[in-house]
Amino acid sequence: MNVFCRSLATLSLCFPLCLPAQSGAPPAGLDWVPLGRFDIARTETTVAQFAAFVKATGWVTQAERDGGGHIYEAGWVRKPGWTWRQPFGQTPHPQSPAVQVNFRDAQAFCQWAGGRLPTDAEWVSAAYTEQRSTPGYVRGKTYPYPTGDSPVGAQCLGDCGPDQSVPTGAHLWRGQGPALAGSTRMGVNGLYDMGANVWEWVDEPAGASDEKRTRGGSWWYGAGPMKADHLASKSRDFAVVYIGFRCARGG
Repeated sequence: MNVFCRSLATLSLCFPLCLPAQSGAPPAGLDWVPLGRFDIARTETTVAQFAAFVKATGWVTQAERDGGGHIYEAGWVRKPGWTWRQPFGQTPHPQSPAVQVNFRDAQAFCQWAGGRLPTDAEWVSAAYTEQRSTPGYVRGKTYPYPTGDSPVGAQCLGDCGPDQSVPTGAHLWRGQGPALAGSTRMGVNGLYDMGANVWEWVDEPAGASDEKRTRGGSWWYGAGPMKADHLASKSRDFAVVYIGFRCARGG
């Protein structure tokens, strides 16, 4: 088996990253959607997919090393034990989006899966401009939301129609939590949850910048952050209950 070895300088980790380079069928069941010069995963990375990565590589996330990730409760709060394994303090559904992962954790998964995190330009192109012939969408049209002309059908707070979350078992200061990956309305290019559900890490600015952009909004917010002109970012080291990711490849 080939091996990817990523050095300290590449990922700014405290140890070298040596991950199995998978071949053949996708190791974590990623469903790649071709969009010209690159492919992007149809759904956000799930807990089950991330678990397969951890089992294969022994990866330990930053939130696990720190004793837990974050949630906002009138200020950022670290929750002991809240990691991708128990993002709300309890074992999640396997098809829930993997959260409480920082930028490095997400990039490591994507490299193992034969890809990388998308660039900001790739993510925006995939989210808003129909490039295929997806039922209900017009090829060549750029939409205001990843769900088309309106945010209805996404998992956001208040603006997107009925709540589609699965029970988290936690008392949340705001919102109800995410929906299962791929269970909401199919969006532009046949992708799911590019708008709302959970924010997604993108590689912007490229390289070893301390801050990285997040895209799409989440269950914590209304429809505003689902639009392309809404820009947000977090420290690349930050793990929180409403940021996840999906992978891209090629380009």
